[in-house]
Amino acid sequence: MSETNKTPKRIQILMAASKIVKELGLEHLTLDAVAKEAGISKGGLLYHFPTKDALILGMVQELTNRFSTEVDQKVKEDRKEKGKWSRAYLEATANSSNDMNSVLAAVLFTGPSVVEGLHEQYKTWQKNIENDGLNPVHSTIIRLVADGLWFTDMFGLAPPDDDLKKKIIHELTNWTGEVK
Repeated sequence: MSETNKTPKRIQILMAASKIVKELGLEHLTLDAVAKEAGISKGGLLYHFPTKDALILGMVQELTNRFSTEVDQKVKEDRKEKGKWSRAYLEATANSSNDMNSVLAAVLFTGPSVVEGLHEQYKTWQKNIENDGLNPVHSTIIRLVADGLWFTDMFGLAPPDDDLKKKIIHELTNWTGEVK
């Protein structure tokens, strides 16, 4: 059995859509193109995603779920209680893939429903970070700087070079050792 056949259809479709956006741009994301790339019928695609908007929302949800799972895993693995949410968020953000960035950059501004879907997840992350055993101002600064580094990378807005980025992340990680 091929690797594609082992992958659940929904994930296969989302991977195909992400590939199209990354390689060709959002303007080339059509249901027909995704069905062809995924190697399924258009009817099979419509079963999982009845509209292009539903597909885009599914892409954002999948990427957010992956990121959230990574943060949760890092929290579980962290033996030091104080600052673990801040460290996990910072590390997961710093390690986010360029593939994820390019897809999110393309789809985030397609409509308010896409951004609305992120609100609740960000509220949860913020609540966890504020109650991390650190000064909530410092833990929030850590999250906002992590987000800022991610956005500058995602949109190519004069991101710091790799050496400076590592130093920033190192300094923020040091902040997570602080006690409230």
